[in-house]
Amino acid sequence: MDRNHKIILWGGVGVFAAMAVMLILLLTSNTRQADAADAAIARADSLALANDRLQLTQEFNQLNADFSQYEDQQVYLKNDSLVQQYNQARMKVEGLLRDLESEKASNNRNKARIKQLESEIASLKKIVRHYLEEIKRLGEENEGLRKEIEQVNQRNEQLASRAQTVERDNAELTQTVAKAKKLSISGLSFQAYNKKGKAEKKIGKAKSLGASFTINPNSTAAAGAKTVYLRVVSPDGSLIGSGPSFSYDGATLQSSGSKTVEYDNGETHVQIYCQVATTLTPGDYTVEVFCDGARLASRHFNMEK
Repeated sequence: MDRNHKIILWGGVGVFAAMAVMLILLLTSNTRQADAADAAIARADSLALANDRLQLTQEFNQLNADFSQYEDQQVYLKNDSLVQQYNQARMKVEGLLRDLESEKASNNRNKARIKQLESEIASLKKIVRHYLEEIKRLGEENEGLRKEIEQVNQRNEQLASRAQTVERDNAELTQTVAKAKKLSISGLSFQAYNKKGKAEKKIGKAKSLGASFTINPNSTAAAGAKTVYLRVVSPDGSLIGSGPSFSYDGATLQSSGSKTVEYDNGETHVQIYCQVATTLTPGDYTVEVFCDGARLASRHFNMEK
């Protein structure tokens, strides 16, 4: 082979080798570019998934906050089925979030988890919305009941006030009737008598004492037998005489003397006497007359020595 042929042959080999090298370099570069593109796409997918997970986590936290805000109003609910549903759905969402946080799975696996999480959070939203609507509805019902109770209480207060007024009026009427039925007397006089039964000016010689008065007419009072009681109290506060006892103002009193008369609602004159067991002293004597549990008169008489 002459020299020219060798040059041509070796030149062709060189060119072929150079082309092969260039082809290898070109293929290597394309592979690297493809790998880089795939890596970029994978990173973009991972960022998108991370962003989706973050948004879902924020939605979940907001739902928890909304639910907790009204959690103390569960007393409005007749049963806690909504609360149970919410807790079950919340536990499922929390489990999915933990799985996404801990697993190093492929993007396809993560995408499936994200899609499942979106579905669970959508269900959770429905439960929370239904829960809040139920709370609102029951709260409005309770507010209506509260207003009705207030109205009933107001009516009861008005009725109680009217009842008190009627009771007071009845009490006043009863007192008025009692006063109207109460007997009254006039012309009360007090006299000392000696041992001969004659009027005695000197109290020291008195052997008996007597009071006389007139029961005034009263058509409202009950007619019939009336026992009238006399009490005579000496200046030193001692009761004179020893008559029967009687009731007055919730207490039992001793009388100096008494007399039963027939009262016909007309004017009735009464005289009551009491015996004196000791020598009396001059001074101020208190004379009281009682009948039907009431005191008809109380007067003071100054008796001379």
